[in-house]
Amino acid sequence: MMRYLISFDDGAMSIPEEELPDVAEAAHAVVQEAMDAGVWVFGGGLEGPEEMSVMATDGTVTDGPPTSKACIGGFIVVDVPSRQEALKWAAKIAAACRCAQEVREFLPDPAVGN
Repeated sequence: MMRYLISFDDGAMSIPEEELPDVAEAAHAVVQEAMDAGVWVFGGGLEGPEEMSVMATDGTVTDGPPTSKACIGGFIVVDVPSRQEALKWAAKIAAACRCAQEVREFLPDPAVGN
């Protein structure tokens, strides 16, 4: 099995406020489906980038989003047998959340047993 990060950028979900309950219900249904299928590892939405902190290698902390890159708005991690299977889950999440999803495989790390 391989683990994949399925994520979207903060701000990608430009949904009218009155439709948010429907989107949340659809997203929760996909999460439940992934849990029932045994592929769910972990996931969730993230606070907006205005709430983030960046820790530099010298210990300096900068609050707020970096100006040079996009920030993740939410994600799930799935443990599936193939990239094709990860893409199927990403399609379900994209439809539920009404925004494109990025799919990336985690690199194996023998030091932690994978």
